[in-house]
Amino acid sequence: MLFSPIVLFCYNRLFHLQQTVACLQANPEASESELWIFADGAKGAHDAAAVAEVRQWLTTIRGFKAVHIIAQPINQGLAQAIIQGVTQVISTYGRAIVLEDDILTSPDFLGFMNQALEVYQPRADIYSLTGWSPPLRFPASYPHRVYLTHRPMSWGWATWADRWAKIDWEVQDFAKFLQSKSLQNQFARLGEDVVPMLKKQQLGRINSWAIRWTYHVFKQGGYCLYPLVPKVHNIGTDGSGTNMSRLNKFAYQHHLASSDYDLPPDLQPDTTIEKLYAQYFKLSYIRRWINYFTLP
Repeated sequence: MLFSPIVLFCYNRLFHLQQTVACLQANPEASESELWIFADGAKGAHDAAAVAEVRQWLTTIRGFKAVHIIAQPINQGLAQAIIQGVTQVISTYGRAIVLEDDILTSPDFLGFMNQALEVYQPRADIYSLTGWSPPLRFPASYPHRVYLTHRPMSWGWATWADRWAKIDWEVQDFAKFLQSKSLQNQFARLGEDVVPMLKKQQLGRINSWAIRWTYHVFKQGGYCLYPLVPKVHNIGTDGSGTNMSRLNKFAYQHHLASSDYDLPPDLQPDTTIEKLYAQYFKLSYIRRWINYFTLP
């Protein structure tokens, strides 16, 4: 098996980071994997001590084939950090497994990701993989332990260099997108939240690399591979994370353990699962009302 590099992004949350690294160390593949850690700089004097504490602890990490620490002298912010960090690593290795400092992983997470990266690399229509999955009522007749949707997920994910290199991070066709209700309606099939998120991104109200990645994959007709049983859990929903609130419904509680999976090379999307997945991202009436009056 080819062991892909693990790219980990952190900032000032030592307690979250320690749990994330401990989970990775519990994966048998950790000792054969290189860990690249991108530590963002402090925003100011108020968080300088917390950032310094994180960086000091990073030097104690063991259990990986190699540990590379890139300590940024300034605060980049999560979006820019991920765009630059993933680009740096993936351009050398051709593929990467990516985590933020609040993503706990199951003991078979690295095995799942590495095997899937190998199996689906020839599939040009599959743009990424993730270890997350929502609590859907999957059809009893569905024969596999993995599935495809057109929507990527940024909690414990992986991709290949050729897919990553083609993203238009500036979203240069945004004006066309705004003028086309048809295009917006098609994009909304991935979930009611994606259109307002893209608008907020381009209007400067949020700073999200993930919504730009999602829009790119949508335009290419690409897919993301998901496990039926999640292999990651986000512990950043305590209000400490970027773009994350305490009430985020995606962070439902579930037991994190190894689980069976299959990786059929000819896997095809299931229309029922795609519809169930999109419904999971349905916005509340109040949120739809706010978006209607505050976004173009």
